[in-house]
Amino acid sequence: MKNSVRIARDEHGIPHIEAEDPAGLYWGLGYVHATDRPLQMLLARIAGQGRVCELLDGSDSSLEIDLFFRRMNWQSCPQAQRNALSAEALEACEAYCSGVQAALGRRPPWELKLLGYRPEPWTVEDIFLMVRMLGYITLAQSQGEIERLFVEMVQAGVSKEKLDELFPGILGGLDMDLLRQVKLGRRTVPQLLWGSGVPMPLASNNWVVSGSRTASGKPILSNDPHLEVNRVPSVWYEVVLRSRDRYAMGGSMPGLPGVLVGRTPDIAWGATYAFMDAEDSWVERCKDGRFFREGDGWIPFRVRKERILRKGGEAAEVFFYENDHGVLDGDPREEGLYLATRWAASESGAATINHIFRMWNCRDVAEGMELLGRAEAAFNFVLADRHGNIGYQMSGLFPKRREGVSGFVPLAGWLRENDWQGFAEPQELPRCLNPEQGFFATANEDLNRYGRVKPINMPMGPYRAERIARLILERDRPLTVEDMFRMHRDVYSPQAELFMRVLKPLLPKTPAARILAEWDHKYDADSRGATLFEAFYKALHKEVFGRQGLGEAALDFLERETGTFADFYFNFDRVLLSERSAWFSGVPREEIYRKAAAAALAAPPRPWGKTRKVMLSHILFGGKLPSWLGFDRGPITIPGSRATVHQGQIYRSGGRTTTFCPSYRFVTDLSSDEARTNLAGGPSDRRFSRWYCSDLKNWIRGRYKTLRPEGAQGGITSFLVAKP
Repeated sequence: MKNSVRIARDEHGIPHIEAEDPAGLYWGLGYVHATDRPLQMLLARIAGQGRVCELLDGSDSSLEIDLFFRRMNWQSCPQAQRNALSAEALEACEAYCSGVQAALGRRPPWELKLLGYRPEPWTVEDIFLMVRMLGYITLAQSQGEIERLFVEMVQAGVSKEKLDELFPGILGGLDMDLLRQVKLGRRTVPQLLWGSGVPMPLASNNWVVSGSRTASGKPILSNDPHLEVNRVPSVWYEVVLRSRDRYAMGGSMPGLPGVLVGRTPDIAWGATYAFMDAEDSWVERCKDGRFFREGDGWIPFRVRKERILRKGGEAAEVFFYENDHGVLDGDPREEGLYLATRWAASESGAATINHIFRMWNCRDVAEGMELLGRAEAAFNFVLADRHGNIGYQMSGLFPKRREGVSGFVPLAGWLRENDWQGFAEPQELPRCLNPEQGFFATANEDLNRYGRVKPINMPMGPYRAERIARLILERDRPLTVEDMFRMHRDVYSPQAELFMRVLKPLLPKTPAARILAEWDHKYDADSRGATLFEAFYKALHKEVFGRQGLGEAALDFLERETGTFADFYFNFDRVLLSERSAWFSGVPREEIYRKAAAAALAAPPRPWGKTRKVMLSHILFGGKLPSWLGFDRGPITIPGSRATVHQGQIYRSGGRTTTFCPSYRFVTDLSSDEARTNLAGGPSDRRFSRWYCSDLKNWIRGRYKTLRPEGAQGGITSFLVAKP
């Protein structure tokens, strides 16, 4: 670093970092991350390293967490990834780590001191670990888990006809006899429940509107990533970076150098998850610790031994068996068929970091598409620039497969034709520059039509994207940032509208039925119609997929303890909205709807908001300390549903309550150097900091603060950090 680094907080507690060179900026970013979010960073690293049992808690549940992360092996290939970093990126990463260490050395989190943990230095390898966790947890993970659930459905006896309806067009290469013989280790649904965790999903909205549709005459970009919000601190950390005549501001994630959702003087970008199928499983024929390969015979697995230390108990020794298809789910010393699973970006990191850093000097949308398209994890990016351009680009390592195979169905691992055949180039992925309609919106739906390859197998429903488009197209005047604020809060459900077209003529003449019939399809806090519709929707699942299909016990587990129906509801909706289906078992659809409606209308409806209250729990002490200490906040009401622009879902996953909501709202008009934001939390994870949950009221009420690159001048708190 050539000069000192100046760090000042604005009136919202957001750090503004100024330096003469990139190394100084990223030293400062590491410093503020580790000053404000040390607990979040260190807990994430401990989990990613598979050391929860060793450092925090030696329980069996902690061991399960460690086994998951040790299986993923995200600390592999550190030297190869370091060597792949550009000289500029490596310098910035090392500066970031130095800044982290300066802050941790000054004041490590007292919460971890109580547990006897003293943080090791933050390293470039830890950055790679964070990149992989960001790209997989609740994202690519969802694809792998629904594919495993599919195998469980085959083994549970669900017919080919029903599977074709539920997963249309993606079952190429299916060999049901082969899948029935697979020995499953990890299961989504306990085996005893069939016939008698799917992941916590992530979704988001982002859209960009051309200047031809805005009051300012310049593009407006909007983003609201959907993540778990019932934890403190928020996943996101806002920051402003300045160096000479350049700035970058927006949302970062502690542990990672760079702005992930934000803008510079020239360009803005926002991200949603792409639901790319970048994780595949293969059926491996195993015996005596080996797997069979056509033409090569029996080949030994690579064996990785992991020793997991446990607080207050004996260390656990675990063996993982690997080949080019990934990690085996089972012990190949016992003869049988097992699944091996590989995620395309499991050894990634360097390319993502290289190209995110280059966004600092990016001048237009076309260049931004080229840069962001080379990120290794799967995201949908929308972009806008000062010149008036807008665009969309999918990123991610998408495996090329043999013709007729989508990647959804596990294939025979011993046949070479089933191997991956390289990866698609960013130019082949879905993308669009300056669309004719003057806007582009993504909401985790099927966007395959915009690419030369088709990376999406299991998208979420099109409802949110359709609603965003409708709100833009119906506007009879030019759009403003205030219009974007209203769109963020929109709770109208196109999904409910579709179902009500079928249901409304079938409703009985009762007071409760009248409430449902007159419902406006909005999931606001006072709505009783929303409560009645959700009761009907759940009863409909029970009638079709419980009694007629998967079994009520399996269905109840999937709805109660997983995110299956929070994430992949559209596949089930296609069946439920069909006039005829194998899942109906010969019963007319109208009769099924009437029966589900009768069950839903039996109980008096409560206002929707009364059923949607959650606590924001501290990331370490949640629910364990007296409420008056203020570590937990709430309860708060979560409006909306699975299919509303304001995503609002509450369910259980991994044995605890979780949420699926807008975690960060970001709007920027390229006519000025401002961004309007709010955050489900605050800058700090330090309970006794004034910035602990300082933005929460804004987030709840839909109020937006303003970020400006010069906003720290005259700020509340200011301090100078000398050159290390």
